[in-house]
Amino acid sequence: MKKLYIIGGTMGAGKTTTCQLLKNELADCVFLDGDWCWDMHPFKISVETKKMVMNNICYILNNFLSCSTYQNVIFCWVMHEQEIIDEILSRVDTANYKVFCISLVCDAESLKRRLQKDVTSGIRANDVITRSIARLPLYDKLNTIKINVSNVTAAQTAAKIAHL
Repeated sequence: MKKLYIIGGTMGAGKTTTCQLLKNELADCVFLDGDWCWDMHPFKISVETKKMVMNNICYILNNFLSCSTYQNVIFCWVMHEQEIIDEILSRVDTANYKVFCISLVCDAESLKRRLQKDVTSGIRANDVITRSIARLPLYDKLNTIKINVSNVTAAQTAAKIAHL
């Protein structure tokens, strides 16, 4: 059976890196990062841009899901609220797919270390640490498979997901 992996987690949890590795472990696989659907400068969150990104995500996912070439579809995004996951699932055709909803979670200290590397490298702004740590408790409330990534590599996480 075909598989759809919906992988969430706060900023810095390792979603993109894990999914890039997972893509290479799974046969006939395609990967979409939700951030690619609204990569803009300056970054502006509004009702209009939120609607636009959700439309973009669902459109691309439906194209991937309907393409017979792919047996595995991976999607990642922050997805810190159940409503985000539910909206995506309500708008994509998963009839021929087994769906795995996964949250990458970690402890605050591990997250801070990961994000500090990005801040030091100039990849992220310093305020991301506070914002990301504040979102950690939200993932406990989600109807997802939780994978604790505090003390494992992205490759180990990808391998674990591939064996679900």
